[in-house]
Amino acid sequence: MKQNDRKPEEALLLNGVPYAEDVAAPGAAEDRRGRSKWLAAAFVLGIAMLVPGRAHAGIFDVFKEIFGTIQNDIGSSLSQINQVVQQVQKLYQSTVAPIAALNQARGFVANSASSFRGQMNQIFNTQFTSAVTPGPQQFESILHSRLSAQIPALQASFMANYGAIPQVNAASPQDRVMMDVDDALGQENLKTTLIADQGGDAILQTASQMENQVAVSTPGSNPFLTAQAQVANLRCQAFMQKMLAAELRQEAGRIAHDNVLVKRRTAATGGINSLITGALTAR
Repeated sequence: MKQNDRKPEEALLLNGVPYAEDVAAPGAAEDRRGRSKWLAAAFVLGIAMLVPGRAHAGIFDVFKEIFGTIQNDIGSSLSQINQVVQQVQKLYQSTVAPIAALNQARGFVANSASSFRGQMNQIFNTQFTSAVTPGPQQFESILHSRLSAQIPALQASFMANYGAIPQVNAASPQDRVMMDVDDALGQENLKTTLIADQGGDAILQTASQMENQVAVSTPGSNPFLTAQAQVANLRCQAFMQKMLAAELRQEAGRIAHDNVLVKRRTAATGGINSLITGALTAR
């Protein structure tokens, strides 16, 4: 039997009914493919229409839950915290730091500062000028300037008023040395007074600022004000120590100067004794 004469093999369906592929109608396959495409398109379109609505509904539900949590749970907690804070503030204002007592203390500080600050400033700024001639008047004005920048002018005015050291042949070497030492000590201490006066003004400004801060201070600021006062006290002590050191140097120079005079008198007395002894021995 030729190959072309073979009958097509029968295909069996799931229910056992014989089915031949070539028996089907020519357009059946194309109709099935068209229906499949339409069903797929309808399915996709349905999903596209349903998913956004559900997604938006889910997002709104999430925000609703978040807002509900904030308003109910967190909101109630914040309300309780606020009540506690108000109670603590009321306790401070009524018992720990009464507003009436604070205002009374602030008023006392303000009244004290206004009563005594003017008098103290008048005392500190009082001019004690007493020089008459032009040279000493200039020197005195420099001394009362309370500015360390006036130190070069002070040195020039000192030399103009107290005079320069004599030349080599105009005085003995010992006298020239003592003049130089005394002038150096005098100028050093006068320069120190200018620096100390300027430092004193800075301390007074700090004291005024602290008084102003105390007049408007709040409870709990006492440690900070105390620390600031301690720093200002240390600065004042440093200026006082500097002035005491200058005074000690001046006193030590004076003692040394007096001792030099004693030495010179002793040497002069010894020379006179030698002359007298020589004169008596020559006879």
